[in-house]
Amino acid sequence: MFNLFKKTSEVDKLQKQYEKLMKDWHSLSTTNRGESDKKYAEAQKIQDQIEQLKSK
Repeated sequence: MFNLFKKTSEVDKLQKQYEKLMKDWHSLSTTNRGESDKKYAEAQKIQDQIEQLKSK
C-alpha cells in the first residue's frame, strides 16, 4: 500500500525495459534472427546504462 507514493528510480525503469527487450529477444530468436539480434543489442546498451547508474 505504501508503494503507491514511491517513485520508481531510473534503474528500476531501465530494468523493466531490459526485461521486456529480453522477452522480445527470446521470442524472436526462433523466428527472425536479424530482429532478435537487434533486440539483444538494445538490451545490452540498457544493461550498460544500468551498470553505470549503479556504480555512481
